[in-house]
This record gives sequence, structure tokens and C-alpha cells, in this order.
Amino acid sequence: MNLIDQHFAASPQVLALRAQRFELISANLANADTPGYKARDIDFAAALARTRETAPRRTHSEHIALGDQRPAVLYRTPAQSSLDGNTVETEQEHAAFMDNAIRYQASLNFLNGRIKSLLLALRGE
Repeated sequence: MNLIDQHFAASPQVLALRAQRFELISANLANADTPGYKARDIDFAAALARTRETAPRRTHSEHIALGDQRPAVLYRTPAQSSLDGNTVETEQEHAAFMDNAIRYQASLNFLNGRIKSLLLALRGE
């Protein structure tokens, strides 16, 4: 693992998982009125742990890193089932979307701070 990979730690994986979660939550909201649609989500902590455990190790800096390991998509269990079989609960989806948005922004801020500190170190300031 090179110095840059060590410095950024899991930030790229976190951002990728958050983006995938945005896609799932957005699909849930878009299909809130579709009969029989099942709300989907990922277990973020388990997906991040799996990504970090199964990340391919590069033996040489010129090798291509194989990424894009999709997390397991799970179905949500609704608190109250609807008559048409749709399991999307709009309020829960909005809350999950906002929570994910806040955490995504925090991850970006963290990564931005890491980049700034690297730039300061490279400039010798």
C-alpha cells in the first residue's frame, strides 16, 4: 500500500458506497406508488467492512486496481404493509436520504481536509 492510499484510508470506498445508497433510496422514492415494488437498501457498515476486507491488493504500482464491488442489496421490512404490496414508506425514505446526504457531505469534508493537509505537506508550509 503506497503512502497516498494510507493517507486517504477508506474515504474513496465510503463515498462510493454512499453514492450507491443514494441510487437505491432515489429508486425507492421514485417507485413509491408502484404496486408490488419492494424497497431496497444496503447495510452500510457491513458493505464497508466487506469492501475493506475483500479489496484486491496490488503487488505493483502499475497494476490496475479492481474496484466496483457492489454491496449486497437488501429488502426493507415495512412497519406497515400496504394493500398493493409496495413496501416503500416515504417518510422513512426521506429520512434515510437526508441522513445519507449529511454523511456524504461529512465524508467529502473529511477527504477535502486530507487533501489540503497533503498539499500543505508537499509545499512545505
